[in-house]
Amino acid sequence: MNSALAGLVILMIGDSQMMNLINPLHNQLEAEGAVVHSYAMCGAIAGDWIYPTTLSCGRAERHDKAPAVVEDRAGLPTYSLAQLITTTHPNLIVVEIADTMAGYGSPQIEHQWVSDQVHALTGKIASSNIACDWIGPIWGQESPPYQKSDARVREMSQLLSQSVAPCRYIDSTVMARPGEWPTRDGTHLQPDGYRKWSVSITDAIARLQGQGGVAATH
Repeated sequence: MNSALAGLVILMIGDSQMMNLINPLHNQLEAEGAVVHSYAMCGAIAGDWIYPTTLSCGRAERHDKAPAVVEDRAGLPTYSLAQLITTTHPNLIVVEIADTMAGYGSPQIEHQWVSDQVHALTGKIASSNIACDWIGPIWGQESPPYQKSDARVREMSQLLSQSVAPCRYIDSTVMARPGEWPTRDGTHLQPDGYRKWSVSITDAIARLQGQGGVAATH
């Protein structure tokens, strides 16, 4: 067990990647001694955790040792970060939101829009005086329907690394080589990839906790 995570109460939030990490990553963090509350919203961007709206493709949540509760349908209301903080009393928030804002398949990333989205969420976290880590995008394949190119993943990772402060940035692109972890649709990994990503993320979070605020993973 990693003493850096022992006793932490971690609130995890994320997009459809978190829908897939809600078991392997949640389990990894719990195995290191943390109490974890995980929430995922399919298709959600950063601002959706602040401003109420409805979801296009479902949501999920999981608490401590209980199984995940997955609601796989459109039209559900978004979770509110402020309400989740009040309910779970975390001392670390882990954010995984990247692919939904990267504009895969479009000519360019809307840099100002992404920054505004990120700052809305990090501002809410900062006002709560809770430490946070932000997980950047993992490699995929440039194929339909998402067109997730290596160049765009690299660009999005760089943009997030410069935008998520005061959250500490976790760079997923250093965890595997492009194409090393196969996907099922170009964006979402196969189960073994999510397992390996979860191990690497847990190691990064533990390292950041041990460093007491250093905003890099390598």
